[in-house]
Amino acid sequence: MTERAQRALRLGTRRSKLAMAQSGHVAEAVRQLTGRPVELVEITTYGDTSRENLAQIGGTGVFVTALRDALLAGEVDFAVHSLKDLPTAQPDDLALAAIPRREDPRDVLVARDGLRFADLPAGSRVGTGSPRRMAQLNAYARAHGREIECVAIRGNVDTRIGYVRSGELDAVVLAAAGLNRIGRSEEVTDFLSVDTVLPAPGQGALAIECPAADAALAATLAELDDPHTRAAVTAERSLLAALEAGCSAPVGALADLLADGPVHEMRLRGVVGTTDGSALVQLSTTGSVPTSHGDAVALGRELASEMLAKGAAGLMGERAL
Repeated sequence: MTERAQRALRLGTRRSKLAMAQSGHVAEAVRQLTGRPVELVEITTYGDTSRENLAQIGGTGVFVTALRDALLAGEVDFAVHSLKDLPTAQPDDLALAAIPRREDPRDVLVARDGLRFADLPAGSRVGTGSPRRMAQLNAYARAHGREIECVAIRGNVDTRIGYVRSGELDAVVLAAAGLNRIGRSEEVTDFLSVDTVLPAPGQGALAIECPAADAALAATLAELDDPHTRAAVTAERSLLAALEAGCSAPVGALADLLADGPVHEMRLRGVVGTTDGSALVQLSTTGSVPTSHGDAVALGRELASEMLAKGAAGLMGERAL
């Protein structure tokens, strides 16, 4: 057995409880696939140490740059990211080797007294650090003659839910996938329909990266890839890129199979809005399920073009060029 086959593969991961949990799932899958041990290497990113609002520090890449640096420096063999945190431009020297099957992409509410979103009293304080969520929550409340106050927050799951437990906030909005992965889905009081709040592009999906030069490892990791998930998130991220918006911009997108239509069709929905919910551009397009990267990219660009024609650019603030 060669030295390479004997040594443990080093998986770079952020240090949060959620990141460690999702990286642990990937590590186990790679162990079963390769028969090699996998060790988690904890790496602190700028996004983990900064206490600023994500919109203020730019959002794009703040959770991934340190992991990518470690990959290129040879300190780790591969890395796991939340796909929604990845910049839309893929570096030539890194391979996006696998996008495993997606978890639930929806947002969820954790509210006091077990309340659902539709039952929150007028004036309720709802915590989220996402301009995308703020825009859609405020728009929904406006459309139903209610007012809520969206409060910008940051922190891990314990911190965010703690705001509700302490009574400082009436509710917080989180990603279903994150709570599922750390075994806390029982704390959800409401699953927000994607007709109410479209998720972030790529939400619920993981990205496994390795150096492009390591073709053997890239080929091995590719066995964990889910083609449908990759096609869907590629279309969503193509929309985001064509809008020239960063991952902290008020943009939601979701690509899925049409439940009541031919299985060979995919629907891509997108939304852009002002954070106060006073203006939204929300459109969708339908096409054949992409069979290539180029097809998925084209689907996203098509919808982005329609949204820009409807004035989406003016709702996003400063765009990521």
